[in-house]
Amino acid sequence: MVAFEKVYLVTNFTDLGLAEPLLRALAAEGYTTPTPIQAQAIPHVAAGRDLLGIAQTGTGKTAAFALPILQRLAADPKRAPRGGCRALILSPTRELASQIAESFRVYGRFLRLSVATVFGGVSYGPQTRALQGGVDILVATPGRLIDHLEQRTARLDLVEIFVLDEADQMLDLGFIVPIRRLVKALPAKRQNLFFSATMPTEIGALADDLLTDPARVAVTPVATTVEKVEQRVILLETAQKREMLVELLRDESMRRVLVFTRTKHGADKVVRYLAGAGIESAAIHGNKSQGQRERALRGFRDGDCRALIATDIAARGIDVDGVTHVVNFDLPNIPESYVHRIGRTARAGAAGIAISFCDHEERAYLRDIERTIRMTIARTDRDGAPVPAPEPGAREQGHRPPQKKRPQHQRPHNGHTQQGHRHGRPERHERADAPRGEHAQGERAHHHRDGNSHAKHGHPHQHGHKHGRPERHERGEHAQGERTHHHRDGNHPPRREGGHPLGGMGFMRGDERRRDSGRPR
Repeated sequence: MVAFEKVYLVTNFTDLGLAEPLLRALAAEGYTTPTPIQAQAIPHVAAGRDLLGIAQTGTGKTAAFALPILQRLAADPKRAPRGGCRALILSPTRELASQIAESFRVYGRFLRLSVATVFGGVSYGPQTRALQGGVDILVATPGRLIDHLEQRTARLDLVEIFVLDEADQMLDLGFIVPIRRLVKALPAKRQNLFFSATMPTEIGALADDLLTDPARVAVTPVATTVEKVEQRVILLETAQKREMLVELLRDESMRRVLVFTRTKHGADKVVRYLAGAGIESAAIHGNKSQGQRERALRGFRDGDCRALIATDIAARGIDVDGVTHVVNFDLPNIPESYVHRIGRTARAGAAGIAISFCDHEERAYLRDIERTIRMTIARTDRDGAPVPAPEPGAREQGHRPPQKKRPQHQRPHNGHTQQGHRHGRPERHERADAPRGEHAQGERAHHHRDGNSHAKHGHPHQHGHKHGRPERHERGEHAQGERTHHHRDGNHPPRREGGHPLGGMGFMRGDERRRDSGRPR
């Protein structure tokens, strides 16, 4: 059981015992006062303890582990192992991996420590060459790092410090099996650091398995929404969403807007619609190449486009200052994702505004979000008139669509049943570190060896979360008609990333799965 630790009350980085080169780098960036997560975590990490850190997004988690890691490595200078690294940081997305690596370079600019990144969407060559000579700090995504291990261009047996950043999103994206495989390649004696914005049950179980006598630091209650974000919901029909977005973006006060859609295809449709309305925007999601994603982010940072349309895969990988508004074009079906989305604004203590569109079928998602953040979000209609929230315990119009049971004589398509989302909407999956059509050879090999690949059917089995909620991924794009068919009969379960399921219904016979598939989750 992980225990809470005392809170360190410090007002300056000099109080944390950081080395002079680190303090000089912080001063050059204008940083003098540590955030709460930094003040609590840095002393434990610098002392060599395992740590589980819980903090809202945008609170400075990266510096909380980067600064003490740099200090520890600089205090014990040694040659990095050829083909390996001394500190390994796992990140769920390419964007986040790049930003973490850049933070290490900025904070360690006056130290002679090397930093490299390994992620999909780019050539293997530069990564292989960087690993050959050995690096002090390696920031990687799980899929591409496993590829390098299989090709024997990387080794992890001499890692001294292991960091799992955004651990809850790692699990959401189905990376639990790759993570456990990578952990097996690590030495038994090492320092482990877990940082996460939320603390679901799976993270606690993984922490118990991998952390040794860890310190736990938490600066906010679990799943608490960023306090300075002004939130409101616009109730409207699905067909009105794009027109409503155009009207909002006509307001010049919305200078830098991050718009979240549920699917990659939906993000591209929004970009095209905005272009037709004369509004410059760009999309960032898993179907984009690394170059396209970087150009979109650069244009958003530089102000060349006011709106960046993103999927949840980018929710925690976008660190852009001055985001004035977050618009949830589609409400997320995972309440914690709402917290991460709106956390892109109101960063570093600034104020921000989050506007969410909610159609008839999304009312259930809205109720789940409000229960999670423990507050009622103000509602308006399409014209801006206030709409009263439903009374506690009352069923709001637009309840969860009931899941119809399949007639006994009707067989599921390809013999597969849908273990769908508990609201009856199928899940969408998106690979975190590879664009569409690009799958790491190593991971493909694992799926085939482990017997988890059902490519011959095109529809692998979906094993649900032990509480009835399946793993959260973003599906590849499908034609609208096919999506409608999925909603109607519940077939075509989504692909699980990362190999083996967390738990599941695999022990059930086929007739039991078919009988139970119509039950509410």
